[in-house]
Amino acid sequence: CLDFNAFKRVGDLEKPLRKSSATKVLVDHHPRPEEGFDFVMSDPSVSSTAELVYHLIDKIYGDQIIDKFISEALYTGIMTDTGSFNFSSSNPGMYDILKHLVEKGVNPANVHQNVYDTFTESRTRLIGHSLLNKMVVMPEYQTAYIALSTEDLENFNHEKGDTEGLVNYPLAIKNVVFAALFTEKDEMVKISFRSKGNFPANQFAEKYFRGGGHLNAAGGKSYKPLKKTIKNFEQLIKHDFNPKLINQNDSENTNN
Repeated sequence: CLDFNAFKRVGDLEKPLRKSSATKVLVDHHPRPEEGFDFVMSDPSVSSTAELVYHLIDKIYGDQIIDKFISEALYTGIMTDTGSFNFSSSNPGMYDILKHLVEKGVNPANVHQNVYDTFTESRTRLIGHSLLNKMVVMPEYQTAYIALSTEDLENFNHEKGDTEGLVNYPLAIKNVVFAALFTEKDEMVKISFRSKGNFPANQFAEKYFRGGGHLNAAGGKSYKPLKKTIKNFEQLIKHDFNPKLINQNDSENTNN
């Protein structure tokens, strides 16, 4: 079980996973792992689950088994989960691992280009549409959100992964410390949360939207229609959001 720490996080696979008689091994870096796993390798202080996988391979087989192919996969996992090494969880030990991976043959520029510079024209236009027409800013609550309907997605030939990272854009606005992305699916609304400083995006997601995650990066879901989900979110922000939770001296985009 990689990169999640609660059975509910796998959706439709939750019941068969719980019922399975197989040995359950958890390798994850999210806080407060759920009980029910037979073996747990959990460390919220590391940058990513990919970093833990590196340590796991190294301890069992030794560093010599990590070839260029494995190194590129691990490098990609660390890079994407740290926002290209921008989050505060980018600890010194992570850079030691990156050094080893580069020595194994990883080309950082090529990996970055393959991940971030190969988008379709439709995906780029979807981002523009989202920022121009779909982004709502609530300045008095230091919050901004983007809500995309199935019609929005269809109009821009949406493919899986096209909205990846979109939730981070509103955080570039000065004084915005909490951002959300609502994406309408067939049976639910998928929600991504991001925050700055000490505002607990994971607690907000867990309390109100059946989710969880990191302090500053979390996810959730809603089974209400998109418009009702957004209305509910706005009401929650107006009544429960407390700007005092934000340490403005530490208001950088983190992923603890």
